[in-house]
Amino acid sequence: MNKVLVCPAWNEEGAVGDVVRSAVANGYRIVVVDDGSLDATAAIARRCGAIVVQHPMNLGVGAAIQTGFRVALRAGADAVVQVDADGQHPVEQAQYLFDALSDSVHMAIGSRFAENEALRPKGMRGVAMRRLASHASNVAGVRITDASSGFRAISRPLLLQFARRFPSSYLGDTFGALLLASRLGFGVIQVPVEMRERQAGEPSTGAGRSALLVVRAIASSVTDETRGGRGWQKK
Repeated sequence: MNKVLVCPAWNEEGAVGDVVRSAVANGYRIVVVDDGSLDATAAIARRCGAIVVQHPMNLGVGAAIQTGFRVALRAGADAVVQVDADGQHPVEQAQYLFDALSDSVHMAIGSRFAENEALRPKGMRGVAMRRLASHASNVAGVRITDASSGFRAISRPLLLQFARRFPSSYLGDTFGALLLASRLGFGVIQVPVEMRERQAGEPSTGAGRSALLVVRAIASSVTDETRGGRGWQKK
C-alpha cells in the first residue's frame, strides 16, 4: 500500500516543522497544503522535507484537505492519513490507522475517547462532541466516540470520491465526511489513539462558538438526509 500523509496548514509556522520532520523520520511522504498562510508555514514545511502546495488565499480546511487528496493521488497514494499541522496528532500512530483499513473498511477514525470517555472535555464543548458522536454512530452503524477527530485514514475508492468533492462547511472535513462516507456505503471504523495538546499557536474557534457551530452542523446533516444526500454517487 502506497501511504501518504496529508496536512492542511494555516499560519502554523510554530509546529509544522516538527510534524514534517516526524513524518520523514517515520518513512512517510507528507503533503502540506498551505491555505493562504501569512507566516513562514510553507517555507518551513518545504525545508523540512514536505511536498508543499500553496493556496493563494485562505479557502478553508475542507478545500485544503481536498487539494491534499488530489496531490496524494497524483503521487500514487492508495491511502492517506490526515494529520493536523499543530502537532496534536502523533505521526508515529498513523500506522495504527493505516492497519485498520481493509477491503471493507475505507475510513479509520482515530479516537481519543474510544478507551476512556472521561477524557472528553467538560461543559458545552463536551456536550456538543457527545451529540456529534451519537449522531455519527447512528448513521455509520458502528460506535463512534470522536466524530470531530481529524486524525483519520482514508483509502481508495473513498479517497477518489473525496478528491472530486469534499464538504467545505464547518466540521465538514471530519463529521460531515464521516456521514457522507457512511451514507455512500463505505466502511467506517474507529481506532484508539492518543493525542497531544496543540504544540503552538491558537485554535481558530472558541468553545462557545464551536458548540453553536456543532448544532448547525447536525441540523445541516439532517436536512441533507431529507434530501437524500443529492449530488453524491458511489462510483
